[in-house]
Amino acid sequence: MQDILLIIPSYNEEKNIEKVVGELEKEFPQLDYLVVNDGSTDQTARICRKNGYHMLDLPVNLGLAGCFQAGMKYAYKKGYSYAIQFDGDGQHKPEYIEAIRKKMDEGYDLVIGSRFVDKKKGFSIRMIGSRLIAWSIRVTTGVSVKDPTSGMRMFNREMIREFALNLNYGPEPDTVSFLIKQGAKVAEVPVVIADRLAGESYFNPIVAAAYMVRMLISILVIQNFRVRG
Repeated sequence: MQDILLIIPSYNEEKNIEKVVGELEKEFPQLDYLVVNDGSTDQTARICRKNGYHMLDLPVNLGLAGCFQAGMKYAYKKGYSYAIQFDGDGQHKPEYIEAIRKKMDEGYDLVIGSRFVDKKKGFSIRMIGSRLIAWSIRVTTGVSVKDPTSGMRMFNREMIREFALNLNYGPEPDTVSFLIKQGAKVAEVPVVIADRLAGESYFNPIVAAAYMVRMLISILVIQNFRVRG
């Protein structure tokens, strides 16, 4: 699996990054990874340097889209065939990567690690938002994506190139919708997403509601005017 790069966007993950990367290096040494430190203001970068982790240290905070694109540029220049978005907070589990890769080899461009392939969603604000975003993607593309907000996504070489060389791509559900409209083949593989190891997610109810509204407007309206590249 050395043609896969795990891109680990990390912002202020000093409480988690050592355990996440330490597990990767110990239990899955066949997997290449890159920690993209997104201008963290805590000790994330120092911890990575102390342990000799593979790190791209951004001097300023670019946000998830810019941080992930930096990782995709690295994957593109280094010639990786696949890249997978992998959270630095311990929520994503590397044992699912092989199954995601096998699914991708069936001819898909993007494979999502999905919590809801064989499990129903709850009724929290976040899950209601997920339902609405899934509905908007289905209405606009005709494709059912059960877990559009999952951050565990694997991309093939063509998708790596798209993200690396173009400025208007971020790892968000509206981009998934856009790529489907452009002909990308998307599949889902069942995974279990864990709770954060430590620290607090910025996705409080207010942020989650604002995110849902932004994604719905983007998928239902803005994506109709988006140009590839």
